[in-house]
Parts: sequence; C-alpha cells; structure tokens
Amino acid sequence: MKRHSITIILLWAACAMALAEDGILNGTILNNADSAFDGDPDTYFAATTANFGWAGIDLGERHVITRVGWMPRDNVSSRMLLGVFEGANSPDFMDALPLAIIRSVNEVGKPGEMSYADVSCSQGFRYVRYVGPSSSFCHVAELKFFGHKGMGDHSNLYRITNLPTVSIHTADGVVPYDKVHEIEARFTIIGDSTSALLSETGTIRERGNASRDFPKKPWRINFDSKQHVLDAPAHARKWTLINNYGDKTLMRNLLAFELSRLMGMPYTPYGRAVDVLLNGEYKGCYQLCDHIQVHKQRVEIEEMTPRDNSGIALTGGYFIEIDAYAYNESSCFYSTNSTPVTIKSPDEDSITTSQKNYIRSHFNKMESNWSRYLDLNTFLRHFLVGEFSGNTDTYWSLFMYKHRQNDTIYTGPVWDFDLAFENDQRTYPINNRKDYIYRSGGSYAGDMRNFVDKIVVRTASTRERLLDIWDEARHAGINEKHLIAYIDSLEEELQLSQKLNFLRWPIMNRYVHENPKIWGSYAAEVDNVRNFIRKRLDWMDNKLGYTYVPEGISVVTVPDEIDFSRPYSVLTISGQLCGKDISVLPSGFYIIRQEDRVRKIRVEK
Repeated sequence: MKRHSITIILLWAACAMALAEDGILNGTILNNADSAFDGDPDTYFAATTANFGWAGIDLGERHVITRVGWMPRDNVSSRMLLGVFEGANSPDFMDALPLAIIRSVNEVGKPGEMSYADVSCSQGFRYVRYVGPSSSFCHVAELKFFGHKGMGDHSNLYRITNLPTVSIHTADGVVPYDKVHEIEARFTIIGDSTSALLSETGTIRERGNASRDFPKKPWRINFDSKQHVLDAPAHARKWTLINNYGDKTLMRNLLAFELSRLMGMPYTPYGRAVDVLLNGEYKGCYQLCDHIQVHKQRVEIEEMTPRDNSGIALTGGYFIEIDAYAYNESSCFYSTNSTPVTIKSPDEDSITTSQKNYIRSHFNKMESNWSRYLDLNTFLRHFLVGEFSGNTDTYWSLFMYKHRQNDTIYTGPVWDFDLAFENDQRTYPINNRKDYIYRSGGSYAGDMRNFVDKIVVRTASTRERLLDIWDEARHAGINEKHLIAYIDSLEEELQLSQKLNFLRWPIMNRYVHENPKIWGSYAAEVDNVRNFIRKRLDWMDNKLGYTYVPEGISVVTVPDEIDFSRPYSVLTISGQLCGKDISVLPSGFYIIRQEDRVRKIRVEK
C-alpha cells in the first residue's frame, strides 16, 4: 500500500504571548488568522478552501481551556453551525482533542455579538483552533479562548455527544480518497468514560463498494500496532467505520448483529455507534466495528502462509466471500456454476497458485454436493437472519470459511444490512410478499438463488432443521418483547448523535440510495423498523409453519413434572396436533397442553 502526504505551510503572525490565569488567552496567530483575533467585528477570517479551514493560536506553553468564544461573520452566520474547537500539543494538530462543537442554529449566535461555550476538558494544550464546518470557508469574525496555565490531565475529556468520539487527524490534512492509498493518521478515541483515551498512529483509507459513492464516506482504520478498541473483544490492528448513509435510523447493522447473537452464530462482528471527526471537521454518526478478517475472536481459522502448498497444510484455513463485486478483486474465481467468489484469506499479496486452485476446487465440490460439504447449522442460521431482517443483499455478498483438515465449509459472519428492515424500495413492503426475500426481489450473485433453493425449498429434512433452529431462536430472544426493547435502547442512545448527523447530512426528507419512503423524522424512521419487526415475526412463523408459545414455558424431560393421570394434548413445535399420548412419540421437542398449563417438552428415549 502507498502512503501519501502533502506539505501544508502554517502561516505565523506575531502577537503577545499567553496572558493571565483563567483569563482570555493570546498568543502567536496561526494560519494567517489575524482578523479573527483583532477584536474588530467588522473584519473576518476566511480560508482559501471550502473544507477543513481553520484559525488558531500558539499559546507558547500549555493551558487548560475553560471557555471558548466566537462571533459569526455578518450575513453568513449559518456557516458556523457544527464548527469545532480543538486543542493540541503538536503544531500540526495531529494529536488534537475536541473542546466544543456549535451544535444548533441557536448556538451560532448573531453578527456583532460574542457567543460563548464552557469547555469541560482537563487536558492542557499549547495550540488551540477553530475548524469551520464543511463547505463554510471557515468564515468567522472573532474568536476567543479562555483558560489558565497548566499541563492538565486526562481525567475529563470532551465527547461530541454521549457516544464515544473518534477523532482522526491525517498527515498534512490529506483526506482519504480511494481504497488503495493508505494515508498516515493519528486516531484518538474517547470512550464510554470521559477519562478513557486511546491515541495511536496508523493509516486510513476508504472501504466498501457501493457505500463509497455516498458523500459521507466509509473508512478502514489500520493501527500501527494491535489495539483494544472500546469494549471490543478483539485485539487487532484493523477496524472499520461504516457510514450508514442510506440508513436513516443509523441502527440497522447493530440490530442485525443482535439477531446474529440471538441466532447463535459462532461469530458476530463487534459494533458501536460513534461520533467521528476528521481533521477537526465533524463527519457524523458512524458505526465502529470489526474489520472482517481471519483473526482471533473474529474469523478464527488457521492463517496460511505461502509455504502451505501441500498435504494437510494446503487444506486451510480459507476465508472467502460470494461476492457480486468479485470482478473488481485481483484474487477471485468463478465457480463451475458461475458464482463469483473473492478469496479474502490468504490475501492477494501472499496466496499461491496451489492454494487458489485448492479452494476453487473445494468450493465447486461444496456447490455440487452441499449435503456433504456445507455446514447446515451456520448456513441455516445465517439464512434466518437474512430472511427475518428482510435483507435484500444476503446473497449478493456472503462470507464463508473453511478450517484446516476439515472438508466442511461454514457460513458467516453476517454483514451489510443497510437495506434490511424495510429500507429497499425494490421490495417494499416486504411483508406483503408471499415468498422468501431471496426468491422475490432480493439480489443474488451468480447461481446463489438456485443454490439456496436446493437446500431450503427442495429438501424436507432441511426444512425440519430450519424449524428447530427458528424455535430455538424465538425462545432465545427473537421475539417482540426483546427486539422492541433493544430498538428502544438504540433509539435513546442515538438521540443526540442523530440530531447532529442530520444537520451535517440533511437528507431526512430526501430519497437516498434505495429508500422506499420519506418517513419525515428520526422517530418515524425508527417506528418503521419497529412495525416491520412486529409483522415480520408473524410472517416468518406462518412461512415456517411455526406456532410461537411465549415465555414461561419450561423445558423438561419426560416423565418429569407431568401428571399423566389427567388428559393432555401433544403438539409439534409448529403447533400441529400429534396425539394425546407422548409415550408413543419419537425423541424430540413437543408442546404439551394440559388444562391451562402449556409446557415445552423434550422427549428422550
């Protein structure tokens, strides 16, 4: 990967050095911003470029900032909305921390009048600045910083909202511009506690496929060394920032990850909603999550080397993606049935011809003889997450993996749900469709529709297994009570961040990507998901021929706790009556109705 940087010259203008304790602070003016610090409301600073413009001062030594002040320029005061104040101890501001953000039209203030905000940040800074929002040319009439001398500490740092704040500064202010060039950067993450600080170097680049076309860009983070990020289980270098541009709830991927956990998938990606700043400019609410890769506590398979070219070593591990965009990748193949597959691991820089030939051959065997080579447990659980969420992209992009010395190919993890939960005009309304989404409007790569049909539609034993997994999941938390409560908690957590996000990206009343409707507000967007979930539970139960029996039903082994002296009825898990004598039934799970008592029973013989 190439690293790219451009030199920016800071323009310095002399001023008096820092003044008294807890008073207004003066210093050497940076970036030719004299007009912003001259005390004259009739003059103003304007940057030479529309984005990432800033005005600041060098205080000469560290100061704890306790207050900031600003005055908007006449006639363009709205250009200060979402402006950010930062403090740093490096003149290039690579180590900058946020001090405040102008978060509403009311806070912008009026031309000719100073507005102020108290700063709650215990760290001491030598350099301070104001960064104008996107497209604003950093127009500002006056700026003031207040505080006192001191080194400070990390006991109380500023977050943009209640969410963790991720602040990224790139070398020479270069903005990531493609998926190839790695831009040098420092990443500062202020976590759940305002004293929790991670500040590390690394690189950043764009990521994704269709999501890269949005004005709000998705990024991949690559730390120089492995890091524990927030409360994520993995200790890793690579992480992703998902933009969620077309998902106006900002929660669809997080909700899908919860479904994956409840469905019992072996690995569910970590994800947290965060606020993101790039070079001091507010970029919106993102989702910080795992980079999907072969790694401990991610896709846990053997990581191959170029020496693994024969015998048992050649058998794994392999991480692949059924991928409609495989034609863009250098390490890929098409199966015998024309299914496009990208090889994720071994990666394109290290994979050998023998390894590529092996996994292509083994995938072809799995595609033609799935009952022998496909792990049904993970495939069917993944299928149910995709269908229950109404994800039109389930078989457009599908991760799979293979262990060493094991012929089985496994499915997962789940990924990419921005079009799920009723967010695709091509399939809206999903619950009016009589068939599975992958068969009635969903996207699929290559031969995937036919492949899934063979397993789910044409094989009776698989349909029975699907019913068992669905029953297990329904009682594990895929029910209205748990899911609506989970959505409620996400809505509350995202409330402050979504307001800023849709100030930065004013798309709430615009169609973007595949939005089926304009719901008109954040609350209405979330209600759409709630309503979909409620209806989808009934739809899935009906499609699978399943009867859900609510909480409170115990699972016991016959004959424990059953009064055989009184009449009872036995039903299958799908709710079909199968007799009045459980003793003649084969081993398995059943529903027992005895007067007003209902129990789920496990028969073991």
